[in-house]
Amino acid sequence: MIFLDSTVLIDYFNGKNNWQVNVLDSNLGRELVVIGDYVLTEVLQGFRSDREYQKAKNMLLSFPCFDVGGKEIALQSAKNYRYLRKKGITVRKTIDTMIATFCIENEFTLLHNDKDFDPFNKYLNLKVYNK
Repeated sequence: MIFLDSTVLIDYFNGKNNWQVNVLDSNLGRELVVIGDYVLTEVLQGFRSDREYQKAKNMLLSFPCFDVGGKEIALQSAKNYRYLRKKGITVRKTIDTMIATFCIENEFTLLHNDKDFDPFNKYLNLKVYNK
């Protein structure tokens, strides 16, 4: 199962050609690809055109969508953030901390294009999709 981060989907919708988009393309229909509610928000809020928004929304709603938050994930996310900060690493976005924690807790493999997830992989055993 592959959990998609918004960075990959934004690249996909913007027509970028990188290995993460290629992995997404090659795994559609072959492996279970999922998103989270925060990812849905991050991707859809960027569309200016109503037509493109609707098109993207229809595509994204075809993926299983998990509720990333909740009390337990919030508590563990704060713990993970504090752990990394004690190592001298400050994660820039709370949503990234919550997505990483959700994936860690559920043993999902994260496909992303964001260096903020690297410390979660290195120090907290976040499974990430590699080339």
